[in-house]
Amino acid sequence: METNLTGTAYILLLIAFFLSLTSVYRPNKSNRLMPGWLITAAFIFLTLSLIARSLVAGRPPFANMYEFTLLFAWGILLFFMVIRGTVSSRLLTLLVLLLELMILSYSALLPSEAMPLIPALQSAWLAFHVLAAIIAYGAFGVSCCLGIIYLLKERYPQKKLYISLPSLDRLDDILHRSVAVGFPFMTLVLITGAVWAEEVWGSWWSWDPKETWALITWLIYASYLHARKTRGWRGRKSAIVAVVGFLVVLFTLYGVSYLLPGNHSYI
Repeated sequence: METNLTGTAYILLLIAFFLSLTSVYRPNKSNRLMPGWLITAAFIFLTLSLIARSLVAGRPPFANMYEFTLLFAWGILLFFMVIRGTVSSRLLTLLVLLLELMILSYSALLPSEAMPLIPALQSAWLAFHVLAAIIAYGAFGVSCCLGIIYLLKERYPQKKLYISLPSLDRLDDILHRSVAVGFPFMTLVLITGAVWAEEVWGSWWSWDPKETWALITWLIYASYLHARKTRGWRGRKSAIVAVVGFLVVLFTLYGVSYLLPGNHSYI
């Protein structure tokens, strides 16, 4: 059942992607409105999929990379739906949908068997840690898409595809707000992770590869917010940091697990 719900969400997002792609080049009322309804429906199905997963496993869906990848996709979609009314951009919709499809496609390659929580995950801190990560990474994912759009519009200001986009200042402002929302939750990821590590392994910080790269992620976004406030970092610099920062997020989530195994190798 859970797989069918996820598959339905994927199909809805795929249809929305092609409609959005059409609307970018040949906009009309139907292909402008339909993606929004399809995205909402896909979000509902993805939510139901996570609920079904919890019921089948008898626990929250926080145990392995497959489940967190579904939550990752869910978080990005949730944040996009929250800010969608503040920025009218078919290209942003297209990029977010492309990111969603890539993440869900990757989830299909992961082992999906529902297993009991391993002892290290049997902690009250698990929910706080994971939920904070979902919100942080969702906000950073959308900020990355906004950064890409900013760089494209700046590079090709007269191209018809980008003329209708929000102004560069508007894109920069929404990008900054997205990072500003995600950063406190990224801070909570580190704090809850440290408390949890002390509870499980007897040490607040062990420089495990996943911990180290999570700290690097935090430092990138902290440096950006500090530089924006003290040095006036805006525009192109903000966009580049948003893109690079999210690439580091992806490496922290997936690359570290495969290339730098450690205490977090189960996710």
